[in-house]
Amino acid sequence: FLCVRACFVCACVSIGQFRIFFHPSKSRVVPPLATMAANLGRICGSKLLGTSAGVGLQQVKQLSTTKAWTNGQKKLIASVGAVTGGLGALLFALESSVEASGTEVHPPAMPWSHKGIISSLDHQSVRRGYEVYKQVCSACHSMRYIAYRNLIGVSHTEAEAKAEAEQIMVRDGPDDTGNYFDRPGKLSDYFPSPYPNEEAARAANNGAYPPDLSYIVSARKGGEDYVFSLLTGYFDAPAGVVLREGQYFNPYFPGGAISMAQVLYNEVIEYSDGTPPTTSQLAKDVATFLKWTSEPEHDERKQLTIKAFGILAFLAVISYYIKRHKWSTLKSRKIVFVPKEK
Repeated sequence: FLCVRACFVCACVSIGQFRIFFHPSKSRVVPPLATMAANLGRICGSKLLGTSAGVGLQQVKQLSTTKAWTNGQKKLIASVGAVTGGLGALLFALESSVEASGTEVHPPAMPWSHKGIISSLDHQSVRRGYEVYKQVCSACHSMRYIAYRNLIGVSHTEAEAKAEAEQIMVRDGPDDTGNYFDRPGKLSDYFPSPYPNEEAARAANNGAYPPDLSYIVSARKGGEDYVFSLLTGYFDAPAGVVLREGQYFNPYFPGGAISMAQVLYNEVIEYSDGTPPTTSQLAKDVATFLKWTSEPEHDERKQLTIKAFGILAFLAVISYYIKRHKWSTLKSRKIVFVPKEK
């Protein structure tokens, strides 16, 4: 306690050294600093720094600076607090009401295997999801921010990624004669787009523009839950819902009317590893694949989390040992007051 008292007194002295200054032309303390000095005097004079263990509530109340506030200041602060709390409650209520009054159904939370703090993506599912995208989704949706080299070490080996890239033809050039030519794809090439431009994409899809899927999971509220629910949530339009030509009913899509037809059915493709291609399996795999494309650093980030917790645990043990070692002399010493003899 005496050590704490000494530290507190030193802190007060330090505050005085750094905060108390004089006017260039007048040798007097600036009024706010005088108030601070008065507060320090009350603290020192209240005997809270004494060795007595009994500190009364009245002594603590004497240290409050709110006694110097006028009634107007107190009312102003109370009003600001009430208005701030009311605005916060109003914003929360409006947000909740907007979500509740939406025209779409909120996707349920699925038990994804990568939802844990240190859980990695299912890389077999990522590989199957790439097969779903390649054979189904790539007919309409682009993925222009993902290159074939990104597949290496995640879902494919280097040789397999090269083989995938060589299946596409890329417009390149010009050559030495100034002509453009087509060549097989390389690992540095990005996934091809099904349409040359946005206008061609809209013309082929009744005016709707298929979004790029590179970061679709991060761009949609609900993430992979939304993608899975959307792909498996096609139903017949209920009574009273009017759909235009080329639209389909999906309660998970805002408004319920979506221009993309249902594309996933049982056995619409065959997996290379022999997994039964049910609709839910196809949707789960492609949602996992799109989760990886949206967050390629997902597994590395969680590996760093494990390393960080390990380092922090080690440092905590070392810090505790050093604290016990350094403070052992202070906690075990005995201070004796010997009064002066008269």
